[in-house]
Amino acid sequence: MKINKFEDLPIWKQALKLTKDIYDLTSKEKFNKDFRLRDQIRGAIISVSSNIVEGFEKNNNNEFIRFLKIAKGSVGETRNQLFIAFAVDYITQTEFNKANSEFEDLAKQIGGFIVYLQKCRTNGEFTKK
Repeated sequence: MKINKFEDLPIWKQALKLTKDIYDLTSKEKFNKDFRLRDQIRGAIISVSSNIVEGFEKNNNNEFIRFLKIAKGSVGETRNQLFIAFAVDYITQTEFNKANSEFEDLAKQIGGFIVYLQKCRTNGEFTKK
């Protein structure tokens, strides 16, 4: 698959979908009133797609990998905040399970893409055409 723009990246598409999901969850009445947690989790999820894009636009494999690692860290941060939201009864068990599973999957996808890019770097290849 030829990747010409960040919009072609499946991990970016998934991150954007999860951003909407987080905004939906944080718009619930109790969650929405906790400004600190609401803003923190929204910031973390925004960081995921933003770092994917920033790394891609650097046109450098090493930089892309570095920003993907930051994005993966933000996925972990978002998951932690989901645990907090569940612990304080802002989201249901079902909402937590669904979101947590989707974020675990995104972290695996990003991790797999990092490994792929590291192999490309070793072979002297670059993914952006």
